[in-house]
Amino acid sequence: MSNDALPGAARGEMLAQISTGLVQLHSRYYGKGPTKAKTHMVDDTIVSILRGGFTTVERTLIETGQNESVYQMRRSFQQAMEEEFRQVVQEATGRVVIAYMSQIHTDPDLAVELFVLEPLETTAGADGGPPTDGGPPTDGGSPAED
Repeated sequence: MSNDALPGAARGEMLAQISTGLVQLHSRYYGKGPTKAKTHMVDDTIVSILRGGFTTVERTLIETGQNESVYQMRRSFQQAMEEEFRQVVQEATGRVVIAYMSQIHTDPDLAVELFVLEPLETTAGADGGPPTDGGPPTDGGSPAED
């Protein structure tokens, strides 16, 4: 069963587990975590929006116009911690994260964590034809006509 097909409660629990795990990572390594977190899943993409996570030092740098220092420090942290961030999502979803991206925004105080999951294997079509995911043909052509 794909994560998109999970019953509402199970899907909500999975997304909450991701939000909680990401907040805990921020709290553990920054000494302060986001005040709000919400995680969404669309197809093979997980997006977590974290609000209110800047430390006092970061907020001071931002208020004095040194945003780039905060961006650079956060980028360095995300690179160093990438495996831990991926692990949170992989444990919650049971799927492999094939890409991870992170971005912050200073006003308002937001961080976005984006994870792309390895696509689920598709099954053969009901007519025994080639596998399909319900989307258009992937070769750029149109379906063969009889």
